Amino acid sequence: MVSIASSYRHEDDDYGAESTESTSIDGIRRFQSGELPEKEQEWHRLVPPEAIEALGKSEVQRQSVIFEIFKSEREYVADLQAVQDVFITPLKNASPPIIAPAKLSAFVNEVFGNFSQILSHHRRMLDALFSRQREQHPLIQSLADIVLDCTLKSDYRSGYEVYIKHYPLAESHHRREMKANTSYQAFIQSAANDRRIRKRDLVTFLSRPVTRLPRLNLLLEQTLKLTDEEHPDKETLPIILNILSDTIKSTQPGIEAAESKVKFWSLCESLDFQKGEIIDMDLYDNSRSLIYTGPTFRRSRSGHGWIEHSCALLDNYFIITREETKANGVVRRKLMSRPLYLSYLRLGPFDSPPETRKEHKTGGTLSGLLYQNVTVYPFTIYHGSNTLGRRYTLYVASDGIRQKWRNAFVDAMAVHQARQEGNMFFVPQTLTQKFFRVTAPRQGSVTVTGRITAAVPFVVDGREFLAVATPTGIYVSLRSDESYRKALDHNNVASMAALQTFGAKAFNRLVVHEETSLVSYNLQALGRMALGHTDPKSVSASRERVAPADINVLFFKHLHIGQRVFVIYASKKFLQSSLNLHVLEAVDASDADLTPKKRKAPSGPRSFRPYGEPGYVPKDAYDITPLVKTIGICSRDGIVVVDPTKYDYSFEPDTFAKTVPFSLSKSLVSVVPDLSGASDNPPLQNLKDRLSDSKALGLVKSNQDELLVIYDTIGFYITKHGKPSRQCGFIKWETTASSFAHHGGHILLFSSQFIEIRQIVTGRLVQVVEGQDIRYLYSSPRLDLNESILVVMRGERNDKVGVMEKIVELKETREIGFGAATPIGAIPPSMWEEWDM
Repeated sequence: MVSIASSYRHEDDDYGAESTESTSIDGIRRFQSGELPEKEQEWHRLVPPEAIEALGKSEVQRQSVIFEIFKSEREYVADLQAVQDVFITPLKNASPPIIAPAKLSAFVNEVFGNFSQILSHHRRMLDALFSRQREQHPLIQSLADIVLDCTLKSDYRSGYEVYIKHYPLAESHHRREMKANTSYQAFIQSAANDRRIRKRDLVTFLSRPVTRLPRLNLLLEQTLKLTDEEHPDKETLPIILNILSDTIKSTQPGIEAAESKVKFWSLCESLDFQKGEIIDMDLYDNSRSLIYTGPTFRRSRSGHGWIEHSCALLDNYFIITREETKANGVVRRKLMSRPLYLSYLRLGPFDSPPETRKEHKTGGTLSGLLYQNVTVYPFTIYHGSNTLGRRYTLYVASDGIRQKWRNAFVDAMAVHQARQEGNMFFVPQTLTQKFFRVTAPRQGSVTVTGRITAAVPFVVDGREFLAVATPTGIYVSLRSDESYRKALDHNNVASMAALQTFGAKAFNRLVVHEETSLVSYNLQALGRMALGHTDPKSVSASRERVAPADINVLFFKHLHIGQRVFVIYASKKFLQSSLNLHVLEAVDASDADLTPKKRKAPSGPRSFRPYGEPGYVPKDAYDITPLVKTIGICSRDGIVVVDPTKYDYSFEPDTFAKTVPFSLSKSLVSVVPDLSGASDNPPLQNLKDRLSDSKALGLVKSNQDELLVIYDTIGFYITKHGKPSRQCGFIKWETTASSFAHHGGHILLFSSQFIEIRQIVTGRLVQVVEGQDIRYLYSSPRLDLNESILVVMRGERNDKVGVMEKIVELKETREIGFGAATPIGAIPPSMWEEWDM
C-alpha cells in the first residue's frame, strides 16, 4: 500500500520544468508518494513530448482528466489520514484528557462519525488506482472498473449517506466544544501547526467527505465526454454516474434535517427562561425538531408602538422570544411569555385585513428622525384553557409569510396530535356512556339521573362492579355492562369509598358521605343486587353509621397507612369554630361479624373502631392527602402534616412508646411548605407571593430526597424537612386544577376541560386529555396498587336524546416512545419508611 505520510511535497525541492526525471517512471513514483513539486503534478509534464504529439487533442484532455482523478484521490486520502493521525488518535490518547472521559467516546462519535470507514474504502481504491497508473502510464486505458467496483459496495454508499446526513451536527458539536472547552480550543490550534494540516480548520477536513462525491462525479462526467464512442467506458461510466448521483440526492433531505437540528440546538442554547419557573420542554429528545421560525411584531401593551419578536414553532411548543445581542456577540433569546404546548394551541383568524406600522427610515443623516409606514399582516393564536389571558395577535411582513405560519401550525399540530395518540402514557377508555343523563327532551320517556357526583369500583366473588352516585341515588352495575340498577336512595353524595381486601384482611364495606352524614353498606349485598339476585332492601339493611348522628361530617378519606386501613373524617359541631379530625380503623369482616358480647367495643359501628383520640385541625381544612406513614391535611395556610408514627411524649412522659396509640391531639405535626425566612430570600419570597392566592391540593413523593407539593395553579419541590428545594423553583400548570391523582411516576391534574399529565420528578408535561365538564372520581388509595383512574365528562350524545355523561377509565400504558421517568412505584417502599417532617 502507498504510504501517505509524506503525501505533500517538500517546499525546498527544485525541479526544472523539463526535468528528464519527471518524464520517467520515477516521476510517477514521486507523484504517488507526494514528493513531486506541485507545479510538476500534471500529466503532460510526466509524459515524453513525442507521446503527446502522437495522441489526438481529445485523448490528451482525457488523460489529463484521468490524472486529475488520481491526484484528487491521493489528496483526499491524505486529508482523511491526517484527521485520523492529527486529531482523532491524539484526542483519544491525550493525558491529561482534553475531553472529559465520561463523554469522550460519544464526542468522537458525534464529531468524526464513521470517518475511519470512509478512509478504509478510499485507501483500497487509491491502491488499485496507483497500481493501474504504474502498469499503464503514460496511457491509462480505463479506471472505470476500479471506481465501479468500489461504488457498487453497499457499505460504501451507506457510509457516505450516514456521514453526510450527520455532517451539520458534527460541525455543531465541534463548534460548541470550541466555545465551552479551552483545552479543546488549544488542542485544535496546536494541531493546525502540523505540516499536513497547513493551518486549515478542522471544519475543512470534516467537510471533505461531503464534497468528495460531487467532485468525483464532475471528473467522471468530463472523462465520459472525452471518451470515444467505441470505448467500453461509454457503458461503464454512466452506471457509476447514476450511482453517485443517487447517493448525493439521497443525502440532501438528511442534510437539511441536520441543519434544522443545528438551528434548533442554537435556539435552545440561547433561551433565557423566567427566573423561578421550572420549564422542562424536553428539548434534547431525539424527536425534537424546529418546524418554522421567523420575526414577528406585536403591539405594545399601551397600544402605542411596536415590539419585535422572534417566534419559533417546535414540534411540541410554540415560543415567543425577544433577541438580545450581548457585548461578546452572543445572541440570547428572552421568553416573552410561557411556552405554549401544542395540545393547548388554538388558531384564531389568519385572514384579518392588513394594518400599518411606523418604522424608522434607514440611510441618510436624518434617518433616525424620519418614519415610514409599513404594511403588516396579523394572525391570532391562543391558549385553549386561557382564551383571553393568553391570546396573541402577531404581525408579519406579508400575507405569504402569514400563510406559511398557518400551514406550519396546522401541520405541526396534526403531527403532534398523532404522536400523542400513538404514544399515550394513559389511554382513555369509556366504561359507560348510555345510562347517565343530565337532561332529556321528555322527562317521562327516559331516566334523568343528573350529574355524576362520585363513583368507585369494587370486586365481589371475582367479578368487577361499579357504583355510581348521582342526585337521584346510587346505581350499581357490572363494570363491563351498562345495566345499572338503583341500589340506594342517597341524593346528595359527595364521595364514596370501597374498603375491600388488604393483605389477609377483608373489610367488605362501601362508605358513603351524603351531606353531613357518613354511613357504610355491605359490598356483598351491593354486588348481589347488581346481578338481580336480591333487592335494594337487603343493601339498605346492611347500613351502619360510621360517624355519630350528632356531628356534621365535612369530608372524609379512605387511606392505607402502613399495614392499616383507615377512614379519616373531619367534623364540626354546632357553634364550634374549629374542626375535629377522627381516625377510624377498618375491622376485618370476620371480627365485625362477632356477636356484640364478644366484641371489644360495645358501641359504635361494627366495621370500624376508633384509632386514638380525635384532634383539632384548622377550621378552613378541606381535604386529606396520604403518604406512606403520614397524612397531610390541606388548608388555606398550607398542608398540616400529621405523623402517626411519632408521638409527643410531653403529654404523657412516663408512657412507654409501644403502649401509646396514635392520637391526633398528641401527635407531632408540622406545616409545609416551610416559608420562614422569605423576607431575606428573594426566590423564596417570589414563591410565597405566588402561593398567596393558590389552593393546596396535596403532596406526593418525587424521589428519595424530595416531595412535590401540588397547588391548584403551581407545583414545587420540598425537602423531607419541608423546605422548598431546587432554588425555590416552581412549575406553573397550564390549567387551574380542581383536583389531582398520583399514579406511578406521574401526576394527573384535572380541570373542567383538560387532564394535564406530568412526570413527577421533572414536572415535564407529557400528555393532555381533552373533554367537557371533566370531574375526577377515583384512584386507588394504595400507592403500590396498579389500578386505573376514573373520571367523568360530558358524553358525545348531546342532542335530541338529552345531555349524556360518560365515565372514562384512564389506564396507564407500559412501553412508551418518549421515555417515561422511573415510576415512583419502582422505588423500594422502605426508602420512605422513615420520612420525618
